[in-house]
Amino acid sequence: MCWEIAIKVGSKKLDLGELATTFLPRELTANMFDLLKIELRHVTFVETLPPYHKDPFDRLLIAQSTIEAIPILSVDVAFDRYGVNRLW
Repeated sequence: MCWEIAIKVGSKKLDLGELATTFLPRELTANMFDLLKIELRHVTFVETLPPYHKDPFDRLLIAQSTIEAIPILSVDVAFDRYGVNRLW
């Protein structure tokens, strides 16, 4: 998710009012969020996912949510087809 935020800020598709370089560390700390590392088992799990969703970022998040048995925060209803616990 941080990767996608940084890409969108850099491409001017998202305006945080500051660079992601300063925004993300501050907000992660303030909200007591831990980063989930991208592991080999996450990226290789992507190949087993049905092609309901085409976005590679989202497919990786779905894989992480599935493997780690953690909820995923998204408004994207396409995630529901994967059986993940989607919040929002």
